[in-house]
Amino acid sequence: MIQFFNCPGGGRSLTQDANEPPVPIHIVTEPLQLPADFLNPSPEKKLVIGFDCEGVDLCRHGKLCIMQIAFPNAIYLVDVIQGGEMLMKACKPALESAYITKVIHDCKRDSEALYFQFGIRLHNVVDTQIAFSLIEEQEGRRRPLDDYISFVSLLADPRYCGISYEEKEEVRVLMRQDPKFWTYRPMTELMIRAAADDVRFLLYLYHKMMGKLNQRSLWHLAVRGSLYCRCLCCMNDTDFANWPTVPPLPDNLKIGDQFPEEEILSVLDVPPGKMGRVIGRKGASILAIKEACNAEILIGGAKGPPDKIFVIGPVKEVRKAEAILRGRMIDY
Repeated sequence: MIQFFNCPGGGRSLTQDANEPPVPIHIVTEPLQLPADFLNPSPEKKLVIGFDCEGVDLCRHGKLCIMQIAFPNAIYLVDVIQGGEMLMKACKPALESAYITKVIHDCKRDSEALYFQFGIRLHNVVDTQIAFSLIEEQEGRRRPLDDYISFVSLLADPRYCGISYEEKEEVRVLMRQDPKFWTYRPMTELMIRAAADDVRFLLYLYHKMMGKLNQRSLWHLAVRGSLYCRCLCCMNDTDFANWPTVPPLPDNLKIGDQFPEEEILSVLDVPPGKMGRVIGRKGASILAIKEACNAEILIGGAKGPPDKIFVIGPVKEVRKAEAILRGRMIDY
């Protein structure tokens, strides 16, 4: 059973059955405060953890302040401000390890911040935003082209958790009022509670979603997670070589003589002044391209890189999207 409990100091937090002891939350400022199995990834002790990041304008140019790591029996809040480079260096092997599965909702900006601020190539993720879309597709439902499920909406979906996460919006309001919200030390009770709540149910969601995904969708999930992690970090094709290889296609996915088509990431440069033409009024052009191609199209945007378009999907669909996008960039 999943329910709310009232917290001292106001607001509402997420927890599990009221009869269960609360999961301890550890604030980490030194590497040895983290579990040894996390610090020393091993094929003999594979782990699945919930993972998230908080910061100021989280991206390549922002400031990473906290990393949240959820284990079944504890939550660790890695204080990047207090622990600094030494702490992040100690976490690097785990975040890059194939032996530790990182369950995260929308990995793109977190991965970008880790890569540009600390040289960490986030690897082996299960992105619950991607998993949700694959389950919808698998069950014959197609999401609107411009709609990506938020973490709050995913938690509220009765097929998964069916819980309200009102405090998330309270924190968002505070962050809009004070963008430095996550930088203050010592962390307030609200900061600790909000950071922990962002990973508290990720492992629950992981097991729920894994039970719904078929083998083909699981392969797509692994591939797209890998490509999404690097999409805002690779500025050209040569950068791909520095990242782990994309998961190969398993033999058991062959149907007759046909395998699912390989999925790739393509990075396009947009000439100065042409991004508006590519996007179109209220995003109409991008939506039309998505409608014509079975590919994901992402734009660096204001957080950067502002002059890049990232296309992810099956090879033929990516090439089709590239041709249409290049056509939009040409002066008539």
